[in-house]
Amino acid sequence: MSAPATLLIANRGEIALRILRTARAEGYRTVAVFSDADRHTPHANSADLAVALGGRTSAESYLDIDKILSAARTTGATAIHPGYGFLAENADFARACTENGLQFIGPSADVIELMGNKRRAKAFVSDAGVPCIPGFQGAQDDRTLMAEADRIGFPLMIKAAAGGGGRGMRLAHSSDELAALLHAARSESQSAFGSGELILEQALVGARHIEIQVFADRHGNCIHLGERDCSVQRRHQKVVEESPSPGVEADLRRTMGEAAVAAARACGYEGAGTVEFLLCPDGEFYFLEMNTRLQVEHPVTEMVTGFDLVAWQLAVARGEALPVTQQQVCQCGHAIEVRLYAEDPGQQFLPQAGPILYWREPSGEGVRLDHTVREGVEITPFYDPMLGKLIAWGRDRETARRKLQQALAQLQLIGPKNNIRFLYRLLAEPEFVSGNANTGFLDTITHLTVPEAISSDWVSLAAVLNHQRYLKPQDRREGRTNWRSGDSSVHLHYRLRSEGRDFECTLLPLGPHRYRVSVADQTHEIAVQPQALDNTAIAIITLDGVTQSTLFLQQGCSLYLLRAGRQLQFEDRSQKPLQASLGQGSGQITAPMDGSLLEVLVELNQAVRCGDILAVMEAMKMEHPLRADRDGTVIKLGACAGDQVRGGQLLVQIEAAPSGTPRPRQ
Repeated sequence: MSAPATLLIANRGEIALRILRTARAEGYRTVAVFSDADRHTPHANSADLAVALGGRTSAESYLDIDKILSAARTTGATAIHPGYGFLAENADFARACTENGLQFIGPSADVIELMGNKRRAKAFVSDAGVPCIPGFQGAQDDRTLMAEADRIGFPLMIKAAAGGGGRGMRLAHSSDELAALLHAARSESQSAFGSGELILEQALVGARHIEIQVFADRHGNCIHLGERDCSVQRRHQKVVEESPSPGVEADLRRTMGEAAVAAARACGYEGAGTVEFLLCPDGEFYFLEMNTRLQVEHPVTEMVTGFDLVAWQLAVARGEALPVTQQQVCQCGHAIEVRLYAEDPGQQFLPQAGPILYWREPSGEGVRLDHTVREGVEITPFYDPMLGKLIAWGRDRETARRKLQQALAQLQLIGPKNNIRFLYRLLAEPEFVSGNANTGFLDTITHLTVPEAISSDWVSLAAVLNHQRYLKPQDRREGRTNWRSGDSSVHLHYRLRSEGRDFECTLLPLGPHRYRVSVADQTHEIAVQPQALDNTAIAIITLDGVTQSTLFLQQGCSLYLLRAGRQLQFEDRSQKPLQASLGQGSGQITAPMDGSLLEVLVELNQAVRCGDILAVMEAMKMEHPLRADRDGTVIKLGACAGDQVRGGQLLVQIEAAPSGTPRPRQ
């Protein structure tokens, strides 16, 4: 009796769970691998077998080829699916799998190597007749690159030849900033991909980012499954993806699809791949790159075609032919996907970490959520902060958009700050609603990253729910509203703090479960239904005559409120003095999270000004400049460039400038 086919998923998080789901349906025995930081996460506990890789960082775990191969040998794996990210486009890994008798679910190592370098890929597909963006792919000295940049003209894109995902990319608007941007792009590329090679491309203003899903088998069949529009991007990272594109008509779809298939055929492609283009307003399109793996946004293609792309990957790897021809592919309806991240849009999308305190998924026909979130799971600082993907399908684009916005409103997450409210508001922006968004769209709606004001009704509700925790259970049941006095006419005073602001609140009990609340010069009347008095509940409230529901969670002195995707945390500071606003900080510059210190830009005894960049960290696949929070002199350096640092670790200490001392100049 032969052993069952065993698939090891060399990845983590939502993509590992998504691959596991299909692999099981296809009859595979499944193997998960996990780092020390992921020991208790869903993907580590969902496979038939699981192997601990050790370590916490990517380099110590999911990027360690020897550890992955050892896990495969230990579990008797016959195939490895790399997912996306990590080793998915690593030619050495694909080659090592083959050499060790393992089936690599993806194209050959030679194809990965060819298409993984933007310079070689552009030259190759150009020879295959695919139009490419004008640019330069040659000598790497700054003098040559700057001369070529002047020839191409500005604005200009600088790109890492060996990478993707927006890393090692910079947009240059003029020659004055070119030298600094070349240095920054080369440094990031070297750190991320082990290569500082750069290419230059003309920046195409007002273009859409369109990608074509291609599939090929080893029998000579190669087809495309239509396009995805990925124009809504931030820092060259996709935020919203949809299929079909509102900017692509049938004739253009056919032409772009044929170009993508030509590129795949020319390199002898096998499996799932994506050919990415920039589509200009005049209808001309140009090759960007080819991703030799499954894409994060593949669910939108699945929802409009009805195909399971992971099942296709496994079938092709087994040597089977594609199940349909090009003529049998059709797109039905419209699907839109948003990426959910633990990040703070109000702080330049700074990645966040911490435990998931509360989690409830949205439901509804045509709604799909690929994720790995569970209550109690810790979002760590060691990996990309993506929580999952929320996708909605509708008979047309507007139906899909409305469904997705409603699903975001229903998604209940209390824990680290996240981008759910940002996405909810983004989907309502007129330019997105009209389908006219291009790659510069998010640069034009900066108001979405300005923190929303905390309205007096939010504060009033927080004050009432905060007060409820002081009442005895019997008092809550019987509707008594004042724990401090039997006299219900006594005013109750609380000081709540949220997002750096203190709010003075006065509550006047009006009767069972009813209050009049004053915040600054605003007054509201609130009634709370008795059943909404546990530590976590949906509060059914009547606010100024309108009944509504709000999720709340009490944890110690903190109260969390959640409504329409917005999470607010209020701290009861009623017994604490107001903090004096000193204008400048403590001078202790600490690491905001675990990561790597890329650069230290100051020396001991150097004078600095508030706002100066002192150092640059890398964490969660992003670079984070660390700035001085006061004027003064550097008196201590807590780490050196290249060091791994822990969240909260002191990196730079600044002694305040004496009163009357002139501010230092740069």
